[in-house]
Formats: sequence, structure tokens, C-alpha cells
Amino acid sequence: MFIKRIGIDLGTTYTLVYVPKKGIIINEPSVVAISTIDKKIIAVGNEAKDMLGRTPDNILAIKPLKDGVIADYHTTEAMLRYFINKALGGMRLFRPEVMVAVPAGITSTERRAVIDATIAAGAKAAYIIKEPIAAAVGADIPIGSASGHMIVDIGGGTAEMAVISLGGVVVATSVRVGGNKFDAAITDHIRRKYNLSIGERTAEDIKINIGSALYLEDKLTFEIKGRDILTGLPRNIIVNSDDVTEALQSSLELIVSAIKNVLSQTPPELSADIMDKGMVLSGGTALLRNIDQLIYRTTDVPVFIADDAQLCVARGTGISLENLDSYKRSIFATK
Repeated sequence: MFIKRIGIDLGTTYTLVYVPKKGIIINEPSVVAISTIDKKIIAVGNEAKDMLGRTPDNILAIKPLKDGVIADYHTTEAMLRYFINKALGGMRLFRPEVMVAVPAGITSTERRAVIDATIAAGAKAAYIIKEPIAAAVGADIPIGSASGHMIVDIGGGTAEMAVISLGGVVVATSVRVGGNKFDAAITDHIRRKYNLSIGERTAEDIKINIGSALYLEDKLTFEIKGRDILTGLPRNIIVNSDDVTEALQSSLELIVSAIKNVLSQTPPELSADIMDKGMVLSGGTALLRNIDQLIYRTTDVPVFIADDAQLCVARGTGISLENLDSYKRSIFATK
């Protein structure tokens, strides 16, 4: 079985690869470990993520994407090559067609960089699809119909809000706030409140285990380990969900105000459709407890979380690739 087409959700925190008829076959962190001596790639994905914050002087573990766009071109190219090769399973008789999902607010230069990196990584042709459209397709929203659908895709680096009708984006905005900003906010909050310095991975564990967008009646608690800033020695503390909610307030406000901004620019007919159907949340950060409730309370628009929210963009990218003809209007094609 030769694989001719591959869909990639090139995310800030995770990269997912979709292969038609097989589904999502790769879901690994967007992290690359490089040797500082000869610039060789040592590890990519899961193996490299385990090295984050734990590397010696001669190894550097980096995330080549920042806020949904390429920050380090060569490392991104190497990472794409690794994922494409892994998806093909060593069958390199011909080069595959690859579709990559990118943020809607991306500039033409940034888009060009994604295309160039994909071709350099071994693709025969590169197609670009906007993340909100891919997320909507993956969440089973009929984007081709003549009615308005609103999708809010909150990933690791960006949050994208778009109103889609007739296969195209009517109004969209993108804020560079996502899971990574949440992790950084938690790290800062713990440092200020408890004088404890924690790493990225611990902050992410706190968010996943006890994070909530609204204050909970039954508080959740979680034990963390870090370095005491005053003594410089390791220390354990117990944090609760209120700490996380407090830390995330300003980031969540940015997301909510961006959603309100999109709703305020939406044509009245489409607004009526969205009021009827509600908006759909996708992306890994949509799994934060009560984020749907927070958006509903602030906008009065019903909110639904898509099934397998984290996988929507990758699945939508793959489905669009399988049906290139029907999604032509929604895609930037480049050979």
C-alpha cells in the first residue's frame, strides 16, 4: 500500500500526521533535540520532549515553532522530514503530496516558509489549508452549506476564531494565546505566590490535572516539585485549582475578547445561524475544564466541544486531501 498523500497538523506543541484510510498515525510533540557540537539531530518527537529542561551543555532541546509559525526554519524542515519518513514507513519510491494546516492569521512570507520547508522535507507538492477550515472539516461541520458556522480552535500557540460559510472564511481572527501561554502564566503565578521555580512540563501537568477556566466549588489539588527560589533547594508543595484559574485569567480574557470581536463583525444573517447552532470548540486547549462554560457565560452563544477536539485539525487536513476537488476553494495549492 503506497501512501501518496499525507495531511499534517504542524502545531506549536504537537504535530499530528493523518494518512487517508488509516487515520491519525503520528501524534508527537513538536520538539527536536540537536547536538550543539555538530548541529546533528539527535531525537525528534516523544524522545526529544523527554529531554526538555534536562539536557547537558552539548544538547539543545528546542521547539522550532512559535505561536503557530516557523521560528527556526532548518529545524522545522528536519522535523517535517522525520515525520514524513515515519509516516511512509521507509517506502520512499515516490514523493507524497502533503497538506499542512497553518493559522488563518499567517502572513504570506510565513506561508511561503511552510511550503518551502515541506517541499525541502521531501514532498512532491505542498498544499496549505487554514486551521479553522481544517478544524471545521474535522469536527464534521458542513462547511460548504450556505449557513454560518463558528469554529474556535485553541491550540498550543494560537487561538483561531472563524465564521465559515460556503466553504470560505467570512470573518476570522487569531490571537497568539494558547496552551503554551497558559503554561507560562502558571509558571509565573507559582513563582510569585509560592517562591517556587518549576519547569515547562510541571506547569503543563498542573494545567491538565487541575486546570479550570472557572473557579470550582470542589477544589482540585495537585502536588508539585520544584526549586525554592530563596534557598535554591528542591521543595514540594500542593497547589489547588484556584491557583490555576487565577493564573489563566488574563490569557482567557484575550481569547474571549477575540471571540466577541469576531461575533461583532459577523453579518446579521450568519449571526442568526450561529445563535441557532452555537459555536464549536476544537484544539487541545479546548479540553481545559469549563472553558466552554466561560465562553457561554460571556457571549450567550451556546458552545459545544468537538469530539476528539485535539485531533480535529489533523483529521480535517486529511479529509480535505482525500477530497481535494470538493475543498478546492478552501485551499492554497502550490506545486
